[in-house]
Parts: sequence; C-alpha cells; structure tokens
Amino acid sequence: MSRHRTTGWAADLALGARLVFAGGRNGLIRTLMTALGVGLGVALLVTTTSVSTMLDGRSERTAARDDQFIGADQPPPGDRTLLVTAADTVYRDDAIRGRLLQPDGAHPPVPPGLTRLPGPGELVVSPALARLLDSPDGALLRPRLDHPVVGTIADQGLSGPNEYAYYLGTDQLRPGGGTLRIDHFGAESTSEGLDPVLMLLVLIIFVVLLLPIAVFIAAAVRFGGEARDRRLAALRLVGADAVTTRRVAAGEALVGALFGLLGGAVFFLLGRQLVERVTLEGISVFAGDVRPSPALAVLIVLAVPAVAVAVAQLALRRIVVEPLGVVRRSANRRRRLWWRLTLPIVGIALLAPLRGGIDQTGGPVNQAQVITGVVLLLVGVAALLPWLVEAVVRRLRGGSVSWQLAIRRLQLDSESSARMVSGVAVAVAGAIALQMLFAGVQHAYVRATGQDVSRAQTMVLIRGGLGGADAGSLAERFRTVPGVDAVVGVLDTTVTPVGSAPDEYGERPATLLRIADCAALRELASPDRCVDGDMFRIVDEQSPEQASQPAPGQEVEIGFRNPENTTRWTVPTSLRTVPGRTDPAGNQFTGLLATPGALDPTTLRGLGGRVYLGMDLANPDTIELVRNVAAGFGPAADVQTLRATEEVSRFGQIRRGLYVGVIATLLLLGASLLVGILEQLRERRRSLAVLVAFGTRRGTLSASVLWQTAVPVLLGLALAIVLGTALGGILLTLVSQPVRLDWPSIGTMSGIAAGVVLLVTGASLPVLWRLLRPTGLRTE
Repeated sequence: MSRHRTTGWAADLALGARLVFAGGRNGLIRTLMTALGVGLGVALLVTTTSVSTMLDGRSERTAARDDQFIGADQPPPGDRTLLVTAADTVYRDDAIRGRLLQPDGAHPPVPPGLTRLPGPGELVVSPALARLLDSPDGALLRPRLDHPVVGTIADQGLSGPNEYAYYLGTDQLRPGGGTLRIDHFGAESTSEGLDPVLMLLVLIIFVVLLLPIAVFIAAAVRFGGEARDRRLAALRLVGADAVTTRRVAAGEALVGALFGLLGGAVFFLLGRQLVERVTLEGISVFAGDVRPSPALAVLIVLAVPAVAVAVAQLALRRIVVEPLGVVRRSANRRRRLWWRLTLPIVGIALLAPLRGGIDQTGGPVNQAQVITGVVLLLVGVAALLPWLVEAVVRRLRGGSVSWQLAIRRLQLDSESSARMVSGVAVAVAGAIALQMLFAGVQHAYVRATGQDVSRAQTMVLIRGGLGGADAGSLAERFRTVPGVDAVVGVLDTTVTPVGSAPDEYGERPATLLRIADCAALRELASPDRCVDGDMFRIVDEQSPEQASQPAPGQEVEIGFRNPENTTRWTVPTSLRTVPGRTDPAGNQFTGLLATPGALDPTTLRGLGGRVYLGMDLANPDTIELVRNVAAGFGPAADVQTLRATEEVSRFGQIRRGLYVGVIATLLLLGASLLVGILEQLRERRRSLAVLVAFGTRRGTLSASVLWQTAVPVLLGLALAIVLGTALGGILLTLVSQPVRLDWPSIGTMSGIAAGVVLLVTGASLPVLWRLLRPTGLRTE
C-alpha cells in the first residue's frame, strides 16, 4: 500500500514537472522568470554564507605579513635579521601600507608575496598601486614614491586584490624609535571580541539584510500563479482530485526552485569572478576567498525547494480549483487579522525580558532569543501588508480612469502587488530600527580626542634624521604649499645629564627638548614674555620623569640617545619655569623649551620635528601636496589629520559592513522588483491589449501601472515606519538608551525605498508599451 502511495506521489510530482515544459513558450518564460527571481536571492544568500571565509582569508594573510611586534624582545643583529619601519601613507582617503626594509645579513626573512628583498632605493608595489602610479590619477602620489619599481607583491602578501601596498629597500635605518629588528614575518591571527552591544548590532544587521531576501524568494516562487491555477483547473476537468492537484502544484514549484538553485549557482560563480574588481569602504576580496560555508550551503539547497512547495500549498488555500475554472475566495472571505498580529506581539514578548540587560560590559547576548524576536517582528510586516492593502483598497472609490483601473485591479487581486513589495517593506522596517539603534549607541563608540581643530587641522610628525639646513627650513617648506594658511614648526630631541647612571634596563634618564620661535612655543606653553634667546621649562610634580630634568648650569648631552648625533651643551642659568599648554594635537608636554637664539638647531644632528598646519581641507590636493613635502624629509614622515572626535575601530567596521550589505540588498531588491513587475505585465498582456483595442490610451494604462505599484508601496512604507520605529524603540530599551525617533533617517530610508520602486516601475514601462501592440491579442 505504501509503495503504491509513494509511486502515486512520484507520478504526480513528475506530472507537475512535465507541465512546466509542456506549456509552450509561455510556460518556459514563466519558469525562466521564477528561476531568475529565485536565483538572484539564492546568489546573495550563498554570498552571505561566504562572509566568514572572506574575513578569515584576509585575517590570515594580514597576520602572515605582520612585522610590528611592539613590546616584544628584539633579536640581536645577525645574518638572518632585518630592520623594518612602518611608512604608511594616505592618498585620496585611501590607505597605503608601506614598509622600509634593511637587511642585517645575507639571509634576512622575506615578507609573503616577495621572492627577495628590494635593494636600497628599489620599490616593490602591489598590482593596484602599480596601476595607480601609472595612471593620471596618481600624479600627486608619484613624487612621494619616486623610486624604480622592480617587482610586484603576489596575492599571498596582500589583504585584498585592490590593496595599495609597497616595500622600499633602504640602507639608512637605525635601531630605535619606530624601527624594529625582526627575524621573521607573521604572528598568530587574533581577533578582538565584540562587546554585547556590538554583538547585538551584528545580529540585527544579519537579520535585516537576509530576511528581505527570504521574503523575495518566497514571492518569486509564485510568479505565474494565475496561469498555474488555470492548468490545475484543466487537470480537474480530466479527472484529477484535489489532493492530486496539490501534488502537481508541488511538482511545478519544485522545478522552478531547482532551476532557481542552478541559476543562483551560476550568478554566484559569475559574481565571484567579478568580485576582485569591486572595492567598498576600502575592502576588497580575492575570488578564492569567496567560498560558501558547506553546512550553510546545504541548508540553502534544502530550504529553497521546501519554501517553494510550502508557498505553493499555502497559495492553494485561498482558491478553489474546479473543473470549470478557478474561484478565488478573497471576494467573500476577508483575510484574518488575528494571526498576523500574533507574529509581532510574540516578537515583542520575546524581546521584553531582555530590557536593560545588554551593555558594553555585561554578559553574552542570548542570540537565539534576539534573532527570533526580531524575525517575528519583521515577518509581521510581510504578514500584515496584504491585509492592510486589501482593507484600504476595498474602501477606495472614484478618481481618474488610470486610478480606477489600478484600484480595481488591486481589489480583484491585491496579493500579487503586496507580495511584490513586501521585501521592500521588511527592508525599510529593519533599516529604520537599525538606524535608531546606531544613533542611540554611537555616543559610546565616538570619543573626544582632545585635539583642537580650531588651532590646526593637520600635524606632520618627523621621527629623527633632521639636521643642519633641514632643521632650519622645516616650517618654511610647508609655507609654500598652496592652501596652507598657518604653519607652526617645532624641533624635537632629548637631553641627558652628563655622567648620569643608566637604570636597570641600561637606559639613561632623558628629558624632552623642543626648539622653536616664540610664536610656536606659545602653542606648547604660556610664558608671560618671550624673546629670541629665552629658554623655559615645563614641570609636572606628579611625573616620574620630573627628577631627571637637568638644572640650570648643568652640562647635558643633546641627541636621541645616539652617540653619532650627540652634542654637549650647558643649560643656561636664565632657565625659567612656565605653565604648560595642551598642543593642537591634544598632547601635554613637560620638559625644556628653547628658542633658536638660545640653542641654534642648525648645529645639531638627528633632530625630530612636528609641524602644525592650518589649511583648507576642502581642496583635496592640499593635503596631498603636504604629504609630498613631508616625504621629502623621509618616507617614514607621518601626516595626521586632526579630528575632534574618533570612532572606535570595531564600531566603524560594523558600520562599513552594514553599508556594503545595504548596497547588495538594494541591488537585489531592485532587480527582483523588476522581474516581478515584468512577470505581472506578461500575465496581463492580453487584457491590456484588449483595453487598447477598445480605445484606452496608452498613457492611461502606463499611469495605472504606476498607481498599482505606488499604492502598495505607500501602504508598505507606512507599515514599515510603524513597526520599524517600534522595533527600534525596543532595541534601544535593551541597551538602556532613551527612545528617540530619528526622523531625518526615517525619511531618508523611506525615500530611498520609494525611489527604488518607482525607478524600477519606470524601467518596466518600455516593456508595457510593447505589450500594448495589437499582437498582444493573440492566444494559444
């Protein structure tokens, strides 16, 4: 008995599959549209399952080339050691990773991606940086890296295919300061954990970005539903019972889902080949890193056909398939509201116990409870939208001809239009909730730096190597840069009392000494009076370094603890103590201050320096010209843009990840909406052609299509705003933040979604006009 039952199931499913291919050209087009819609969603889902492998690949390559072992014991110089200095820079807001390399012997370590170390003055660059230097866009960068390029960095030495990176060989490095001696490249790959609030953000982002895709896949398997129902009625006419028709419908849905899976695999593989050409927020990935998680990929392969069959069976509940045709129950039986409201109510009930229980220092987040609650709230948008559209359009009357055509169509079948825009409504509701959560918690991750951008906007830091004419012309070189309004230059070095004993680590006590004119010294201290030839000191009684400051008349050695650069000098007896002042970069200085009349900097060697610049940041060329001038003092010169606030790096990374995900989701929603609208127009081509044959103007029909899309969209956005703000308020209570409505963000999100829908609808109008030709009256 069970064998016959199984055989009957298989036969009915096979019949449904055969009907897909036996429906002629129209049947194949319907299947193609379903496969296209499902394939787009599957491709993005599979890409999402590859995020972990993408990040792991980047992290592994980044860790393998690590050379900044700060705080670790450095090996003694030998045949297999190397001196390295970070020489990072920025060009047009894009980071460029740079390293200066100098071998100690004949067999130094070689960084990943290189076959040998570059010689002094030789440059090895990444492929992306090579393209930039060879292009007109790199004109202002070439003076900074004006060295012969002798090779390119291979993939294993780069975080991504579009990373800008270089290695420059040199013979001018000396140990100390920012220069490290290493005997290997690479460190263990470690990842900083997320605090509970950031974990909550990540969970919500994944739900918000993935749920609209799932909603769209569920809608895509219903493409061509009217024609499918007519075929099922024909089966009833030849003797099939209701159970058989359900099995046949399941067979048809399975074919569309399976073709969608194949289409998704094709789209994924094609996109995988193009991914290396894309850089978003400074992030690029190699095609080899885009590998879906096997377990999640299997889950997608099983879930998509299951969802297709389930949606097909649920759709049959609202119709009666009889031998003489299809009768829709919606005209007499309204959609039930109670179970649709149950979804968001249960979601709120799940999230309510977590109120005030998530903070930066608290315990781990109950991920399952959060995800389930948010999913139920957002699914409530998709569940309530068909009921809302039906309830509203049922009461609409009158208006222009185009309006009446659109409303009458929605009154007859509002489900198709509501189903088409439900993914957009879910995405908007989730985006509003996310934006409210981001706005509510960002104050904890955006911190004041103490930098005073009213006094300077940029600081140039030069770590040693200045002397003679370079020391005297430090500030003057930057004054010639167009767009630089103010320049304050300060020279740095240290002084050590002659004969002072070293500490337990072999280091002699040293005091900072800064040399500048009186105008520049007033940025570091507050002297009552200052003329050239004066010398001051700033003291801090709580500082442990206070005892090592030299006294007036004491003989000291000037220089950064390097015997080659040391100069003996006697501290003037006229030394005065003055109060200190925080510099524009937010640093408080203690030590000695000298004017050039008291200590001529051109007689010293190995000086460092810092230059504070007031400049026009609106002109992007100004900062690049400043970086080029700074590079003239050595590739390790650091140009820093001063900011009043700074964002915690992990919070910024999550924000950038959201930006990338939103772009991908919007592209998918735009493409899916276009597919859905085209499928609706194709199913209605005959009725539209009949209207034209009876004298209806094409402009009227075009306007009716726009109205038919606009009404569900506006209702969907209104529902999304209500539930999105409710979800956002609940999420804010979870992290103990006050509930504030961010109306500009709500308006922006809603406007973008409405614009995408209207743009896609407008793009479908050429297809509509082609369907309105008299040939649309033909039938098979």
